[in-house]
Amino acid sequence: MIACLPGDGIGPEVTEAGRQVLKHIAGRFGHRFDIHEHLIGGAAIDGVGDPLPADTISACLESDAVLLGAVGGPAWSDPNAAKRPEQGLLALRAKLEVFANLRPVQILKELSAASPIKPDRLLNVDLLVVRELTGGIYFGEKTRDGASASDLCSYKVSEIERIVRIAAALAAKRSGKLCSVDKANVLETSRLWREVTNRVVAEEFPGLQLEHMLVDAAAMHLINKPAYFDVIVTENMFGDILTDEASMLAGSMGMLPSASLGETNRGLYEPIHGSAPDIAGKGLANPCGMIASVALLLRHSLGLTTEAELLEAAIRTVIAEGARTADISVAGDRVLSTREMTAAIIQQLH
Repeated sequence: MIACLPGDGIGPEVTEAGRQVLKHIAGRFGHRFDIHEHLIGGAAIDGVGDPLPADTISACLESDAVLLGAVGGPAWSDPNAAKRPEQGLLALRAKLEVFANLRPVQILKELSAASPIKPDRLLNVDLLVVRELTGGIYFGEKTRDGASASDLCSYKVSEIERIVRIAAALAAKRSGKLCSVDKANVLETSRLWREVTNRVVAEEFPGLQLEHMLVDAAAMHLINKPAYFDVIVTENMFGDILTDEASMLAGSMGMLPSASLGETNRGLYEPIHGSAPDIAGKGLANPCGMIASVALLLRHSLGLTTEAELLEAAIRTVIAEGARTADISVAGDRVLSTREMTAAIIQQLH
């Protein structure tokens, strides 16, 4: 069973693309995917007064995987509001205990012109960011009075160990190179992060090449020499910022997927883009990030590796053949709508 949470803005449009792809995969390979839709975010606030309703939580916990569109928008943008769409997403991650966020960034040479980065810097870029997702400053105690405010950033040894193990195991299957990003010259949490990372890699992954890099240097090198990286592991806030930066290498946030995993096979899958309310309902949204997230769902939660690889190949093929949505187009390109791009990818699956 798959829980489907369309959310806000372009969320319903790209989620529908994901549902269509799943339906086609099921038909071709003889699978049955039971997909059930539920509220989250602003739509849930408007509908039932809660950004993460109890029935949504129950449905997600009973599912094999969760597919999420996007949350947020101008209607709920007051940062002082008691209930905000983002609270639903943060709470869902905590309820599902998905602590490892995987964000792959692969550069398709056909999209180099759509990236603001010089094409020569994009050669051979194929990196994976593993972001700790349920700890750090986003989940720490928060205080505010008339004269000051504070946000507590804290990490337990066990939280660092488990995310480093996942990142190291993934790095061992790739190039054997792991870069841990922190701010150990300033932050005590980062000094603990570095200490624990050194120990876990030395004891459990002795053949791995481990490097530590300060977050400001990592931000610079992601633009200057992105091909240098293979697997990056980092804490919650640093990972949030670096992955949005890395998305620009691919030309658009609309191209990139993510998978949030925990100790079980159940995962949370979503494109990394936001709700983009300015283009909602116009057919301009790029469905590729969502469809690539479906591929991650097939691989990590359902164990359907062949189907995942076929889907990822279909995305690459349609891009190579010139299919573009507005966000990845340049002058002279044939621009497809959300539905047309989805149909083109499905056509490649035959």
